Amino acid sequence: MCQLLAMNCATPTDITFSFRGFSQRAGITSDHCDGFGIAFFEDKAGRVFIDNQSAVKSPIAELIRNYPIKSKNVIAHIRKATQGKVRLENSHPFMRELWGRHWIFAHNGDLHDFNPPLTGRFTPVGNTDSEHAFCYLLDQLVERFGYIPPSLEEVFSVLQELSPQIAEYGTFNFCLSNGQALFSYAVTKLNWIVRRHPFQCARLIDLDMEVDFSELNSPEDCVSVIATEPLTDNEQWTPFKSGELVLFKHGVPVKTVTTHIERLEREAKDPSLKRVTLADIY
Repeated sequence: MCQLLAMNCATPTDITFSFRGFSQRAGITSDHCDGFGIAFFEDKAGRVFIDNQSAVKSPIAELIRNYPIKSKNVIAHIRKATQGKVRLENSHPFMRELWGRHWIFAHNGDLHDFNPPLTGRFTPVGNTDSEHAFCYLLDQLVERFGYIPPSLEEVFSVLQELSPQIAEYGTFNFCLSNGQALFSYAVTKLNWIVRRHPFQCARLIDLDMEVDFSELNSPEDCVSVIATEPLTDNEQWTPFKSGELVLFKHGVPVKTVTTHIERLEREAKDPSLKRVTLADIY
């Protein structure tokens, strides 16, 4: 299945170190070779780079590895296609405008027979289950709040309701941001870590590289990094619980809830009901 990387910070920070390790999984340490993308927020606007080449071969990815773009919210994705061909329009993250802000979304997993009707305000450009789910989430936010922008807590409440409903159709791990904060939800694998003062040295798993963050960061800096699999081997990463939704703001998790997914409960009671997906195989 695909892999996610995201970052939420108190002050604008570059993701170069984490992305260097993460991008190795697009053909060197793993086989997520069906496209990549990364989005950086500058206040309410998103700057998105996507390619249908792997993050190992793409010259755009090479630019990101060497150009320290600083942002408070970043979402990246390396794709292993399950639904939708390997084309540019199917590369994550996806971006749409809502309430005068860009919203960025990336999904890891596989949804089966998930085709809820859309109003037409948000329409998929490609043909992935992921982009359809993103359009559906935004549609539902508009249905609930109309043209009055909700608070982050109100968005969190809607995601708390809708995420387990969508997860009934398969694996639904995602990262979502509007530039103000970062929402992350996990059914299977997702991990997070907070780096803050006093900063320590971090060593990548996928690349022979380490950084002493105490030499690069100031005491007011605080950074949360979210990844499908931990990126470093000398830090303590926290795994998401199955069904857990977390709101990250100013570099720390500020709100969390674990939702109930009925499908997982049914499968736990009767393993014969479990639907085997590519996410299970890989």
